[in-house]
Amino acid sequence: MLRRRLLLLLLLILPLNAMQGQDIVGQWQGTVQTAAPFRLVVKVLKDSNGLRAFFIWVDARPDYNPVTAVNGPGGAVTFSLGPYASINGRLSTDGNQIDGTWTAGAESGKAVLHRASPDESWLSKSTIRMITVAPNVSLEVIDWGGTGPPLVFLSGLGNTAHVFDNFAPKFVPKYHVFGITRRGYGVSSAPTPDSLNYRADQLGDDIVKVIDSLGLKKPVLVGHSIAGEELSSVGSRFPNMVSGLIYLDAGYAFALYSAQAGDSRLDALEARRELGEYLSASPGADRKRVITDLLSNLPMLQKELERDLKHDELMPGGFGKRPDVSIAQAIRDGERKFTDLDVSILAIFANPHDPKNYFPELPPDKIAKLAELDQATTASQVKEFEKLKSAKVVVLPNAHHYVFSSNEQDVEREMMDFLGALNSR
Repeated sequence: MLRRRLLLLLLLILPLNAMQGQDIVGQWQGTVQTAAPFRLVVKVLKDSNGLRAFFIWVDARPDYNPVTAVNGPGGAVTFSLGPYASINGRLSTDGNQIDGTWTAGAESGKAVLHRASPDESWLSKSTIRMITVAPNVSLEVIDWGGTGPPLVFLSGLGNTAHVFDNFAPKFVPKYHVFGITRRGYGVSSAPTPDSLNYRADQLGDDIVKVIDSLGLKKPVLVGHSIAGEELSSVGSRFPNMVSGLIYLDAGYAFALYSAQAGDSRLDALEARRELGEYLSASPGADRKRVITDLLSNLPMLQKELERDLKHDELMPGGFGKRPDVSIAQAIRDGERKFTDLDVSILAIFANPHDPKNYFPELPPDKIAKLAELDQATTASQVKEFEKLKSAKVVVLPNAHHYVFSSNEQDVEREMMDFLGALNSR
C-alpha cells in the first residue's frame, strides 16, 4: 500500500537543486532491504546548472524521479524525494559504495548502493542526446535502437520519456524507437512557465523540431495522457509529417474537444478570455457579441462545474500542492480545442479507470460513484474519436491510466496490429 502511494506521489515531484557532491556523479544501484525488497537506481548527473539526481524504480515504473542530492562532510550522502522518501548514508573511502538507510514514512530498511559501470547497469540500454528546439531550450531524446520505421514516444504530465524504458524496447528492432522528454521535466530545459512557453502548439512545435533534427521520415507518434495534445497539435497542423498517431489513454478533451460533452477546463479558459473582452469592451456591437457568446457558453460551463463538484465531493482530502505547479499550470493553461484530425489514429482508452487503483481507502459506494462519473466522461471522448473516419478505438475496462503498464500485452498487441497495417499500405 505504501509503495503504491509513493509511486503515485513520484509524479508530483519536479527537479530540486542538488548541492555539493561532484564526486558522486554517476549511476548507483542496489536492492533496498525493506519488508518487500526492491531494486533502486540512483542517477546523478552534472550540467551547467550543477548536479541533478534521480530515483529510478527499475522493476516498477522506470521513470526518472528528481531528488535532491547532498554530499556533506565526512562522506555523508543524502538523497531526498521531498518529504516522501530518502536515503541517508555514507560514501566509502574508495568512492564506489554508499551504505545507508532508506526511509519512506513508517517504512525503513538498509540501502547499499554500488557505483555501476555501463555494462553493469540495470537501466534499459539506450542512447541519450540533447536536441535544441528553441533558443536556450534543449530536449532529452532517448534512442532505444532499431532499424525499421520511426516510432516516437511522448510521456504524460510530470513524467519523462524514461517512463517507457520497459515498454518502448518491445518494438525494437522492427522499429527505430525514440522518446522525447518535454520541456520543463527531467533533464530537458525548463524555460519560464508563462502563457507562451508551454502552450499546446509550442509543445507540438518542439516535437516537429526533434523530428526534423533527427531526419525522421513520417514517424508514428505515441503519446500518453497529456501528450495527446502534442499528438493533436502535430497531426492537425502537419498531417503529412506523420504516418499515424497512437493515443495511450490520451484522447481526452485537450486532444479532441466534444462540443456536445464540453470540458470544464477548456470552457472555463474560453469564458475567462470572453470575460476579459467583456470588461474591456465599449458598449456597442463588440460588447453585444461578447455578451451573446457568454450567454451561449455559460450554461454548458455551469453543467460541467456541477459535474466537477459531484466528483470532488467523492474524493478524499489531503492533497498537497504539486511542487511543479507553475509548469503544470502553464501546460494546462496552454490547452486548446482540437476539433478534427485527418490522420491514421489508434486511440486506446481505459474505461472506467478503476478507482480502487488510486483510492483504495474509499468505501465501496464512493468508489462505484467515482467509476460511474469517470465512465461517462471517458465514454463521451470515446464517441468523439469514433466519429473520426481514420480512427480505431480500443477500450480496456478497469485498466490503469498507465495502460502500457497495467495492460502491457493488450497495448502491445493493438499497437503492433496498427503499425503493421500502416506499413502494409
